[in-house]
Amino acid sequence: MQHMTTAEIRNAFLNYFASEQHQVVPSSSLVPGNDPTLLFTNAGMVQFKDVFLGAERRPYNRATSSQRCVRAGGKHNDLENVGYTARHHTFFEMLGNFSFGNYFKQDAIKFAWQFLTDVIKLPKDKLLVTVYHTDDEAFDIWHKEMGLAEDKIIRIDTADNFWSMGDTGPCGPCSEIFYDHGEEIWGGPPGSPEEDGDRFIEIWNLVFMQYNRHADGTMEPLPSQSVDTGMGLERISAIMQGVHSNYEIDIFQNLIKAAAAVTNAQDLEDKSLRVIADHIRSCAFLIADGVMPSNEGRGYVLRRIIRRAVRHGNKLGATETFFHKLVAALATEMGEAYPELIKQQAIIEKVLRIEEEQFGKTLDRGLAILEESLKDLKGDVIPGDLVFKLYDTYGFPADLTADVARERFMTIDERGFQEAMEVQRKQAQQAGKFGADYNDQLKSEKTTEFKGYDSEQYTGTVVELFSGADAVSVLEDGQQGIVVLDRTPFYAESGGQVGDTGVLKVANGEFLVEDTTKLGNAFAHKGKVVGRIGINDRVDAQVDASRRDNTKKNHTATHLLHEALRVVLGDHVTQKGSLNDPERLRFDFSHFEAVTKEELQRIEDMVNLEIRKNIDLNTELMAIDAAKEKGAMALFGEKYDDEVRVVSIGDFSIELCGGTHVKRTGDIGLFKIVSEGGIAAGVRRIEAVTGEGAVSYINKQAETLSAIAALVKGDGNNVLDKVSALVERAKGLEKEIAQLNDKLASAAGASLLDAVVDVNGVKLLVANVEGTESKALRGMVDDLKNKLGSGIIALGVANGDKVSLIAGVTKDLTGQFKAGELVNHMASQVGGKGGGRPDMAQAGGSQPENLSSALESVNAWVSERA
Repeated sequence: MQHMTTAEIRNAFLNYFASEQHQVVPSSSLVPGNDPTLLFTNAGMVQFKDVFLGAERRPYNRATSSQRCVRAGGKHNDLENVGYTARHHTFFEMLGNFSFGNYFKQDAIKFAWQFLTDVIKLPKDKLLVTVYHTDDEAFDIWHKEMGLAEDKIIRIDTADNFWSMGDTGPCGPCSEIFYDHGEEIWGGPPGSPEEDGDRFIEIWNLVFMQYNRHADGTMEPLPSQSVDTGMGLERISAIMQGVHSNYEIDIFQNLIKAAAAVTNAQDLEDKSLRVIADHIRSCAFLIADGVMPSNEGRGYVLRRIIRRAVRHGNKLGATETFFHKLVAALATEMGEAYPELIKQQAIIEKVLRIEEEQFGKTLDRGLAILEESLKDLKGDVIPGDLVFKLYDTYGFPADLTADVARERFMTIDERGFQEAMEVQRKQAQQAGKFGADYNDQLKSEKTTEFKGYDSEQYTGTVVELFSGADAVSVLEDGQQGIVVLDRTPFYAESGGQVGDTGVLKVANGEFLVEDTTKLGNAFAHKGKVVGRIGINDRVDAQVDASRRDNTKKNHTATHLLHEALRVVLGDHVTQKGSLNDPERLRFDFSHFEAVTKEELQRIEDMVNLEIRKNIDLNTELMAIDAAKEKGAMALFGEKYDDEVRVVSIGDFSIELCGGTHVKRTGDIGLFKIVSEGGIAAGVRRIEAVTGEGAVSYINKQAETLSAIAALVKGDGNNVLDKVSALVERAKGLEKEIAQLNDKLASAAGASLLDAVVDVNGVKLLVANVEGTESKALRGMVDDLKNKLGSGIIALGVANGDKVSLIAGVTKDLTGQFKAGELVNHMASQVGGKGGGRPDMAQAGGSQPENLSSALESVNAWVSERA
């Protein structure tokens, strides 16, 4: 058996299948295109899912790829095991070969056997296989044609040998190939009680795709029998390099050494180095594929992985930001296979550095609070409410608390945490956004030809009608429904452009179109009937031309804006979403900090310059590969046909786009940015207006400026100076008021000393400080503590329907009395809660009618503890 590097194995695999007439297909993005069922690409077949379903056709029926995958969220989640086992990763590469109705079990098994035994020359006696317990066909191929002894073929009757990518979608029986590391390693063959040992390791899974599973569990045969295989590159590399752990292969060893260098770690066997080496791969590739850290969805998973890596660096003794420094080492290891790592190295480093700096502020604080809480903890379970408090109040992730627990041989109360976390967890998962049924959608087998690029009016024929989810032959007067035409000028919502509205005129009435969307390859005109419309009716379709015209201006301006952003801010800017309607345009893009006022002005000026040039737009149809070679920008997360529409605006912008546009940039008239802001970590949003909307916006701004000038008795030339003077005067008055309030509070505090009582030798001051600003309470308590020398203070004040409470305990008494416990005792009686240090704590409430009784209860509380 020869020694092979990871890169050599990857190349050998792709070259072998290319020699067997397989199309070598590049790895797709880690963000699945148009697939609501998956958080991340988790297998090689994800990009071919529609091909297996028969909904998409490719110019080839055999394919091979090395697919980057992430399993760190949703159904396939290996995050908690990473670093503690030999073969779990958040990021890995899946080598695969695929047949779309071409070959089936016989050739799939033959190709796998030839590659393993002839190409990379694994000893045949080291291999054994499994088949699904009822799959006699696969058993016979392995035994009779490949020559495996019957005792080397194991029948398995569990889900391990019946594969599906999710709860719904393509699936079928499997045949798995295992490598035997030898009897000196503990473990048994698959299906045995010792199967979890490390002797027999699965290296390749051959999936024979036969069915499409629906949400109700029913399975229908796929249009044609197909094959999907997957072999983990890291696993086969470990075998070819003579090691037992994936973390011992060349790629990981170099990353582990780099991680040790930036964290000053001495022990290269430390599991924390494994975690960091694994996590830099998933984080860098996710950012390269357009995912940015955030508090929901994919960005939330990315943030968890980054924070977990930083936490392990902290354990190793890292004293400054380190994680971003590993991107260079990763680019060295994998940049040849994945050039995007090199191209986007700078942006990946910057995003990781900013995220690490932000988390560093919460990490030290959270760890200190956790350590303090564990001192008094009885038992080996960290309560769920403590885990939630650390997360909710201090931003300390629950999985990091679980990591600390694991190191202490403790566990966390997962159920209690989940109950407390329910609302936040639903938000983080986007209310089940990624759990949709792939098959659950209204279906149409029709195809609509779009005729609206050059005209807002066209004649077509009704080929399908829907009332609700039911196909019907006629829609009567007043009915809401959907009309599908064979040809239409109406644009169906896609690519950020809203669907057209208008009217479909027929002999017996008309159909008022309120929206147009896509229904597979059909265009669904949604609206209401006046009169009657039926199947085969001839239709005069008329788009609302004014609405379409304004939408086109905004859409073309979006292309100009996209390119201007990349010129001014950098090539890392990618589209994260857009909306083009008649009133405005909205553009979401990846960027890690606020766009400055100066940058926004440069962007706006650049777009308006291209408008004034009055450039002709050019559109042409071409092959997708030719379009990309020409430099056309493919939009993030979109799936494209083999033939695409390319929209060019001079030499300034070129994008793949199926939307409608103006004929010349001058038709836009004017572009004006209305707002810029963040909508998630790493994602910014610009809203803008064009044409008449831009003129109207500027006119309103001018009217507002004139009104302000009149109020300050100025004009357009001096209004800024006038307003600035007023602001400075207001700040001065606010400062004077604050100083007066402090003096009044101090005087009120001094008079309160007359109310001090002795409770079992402890001085106690309780008072309702009516009329005092809540902001002044802290200063009042500090002043009273100094005057008391030793004692406890509890103050409350009601302002409208709100209650403010504060408790202070002098340092000599904090071992016996905790200000936080006292303030929560009071707060619980006025419908609130609070917190703070042992010597000072504040709270709020919403039941001012209970303030008096809450204050009166303090004496008894102190008495119980004195």
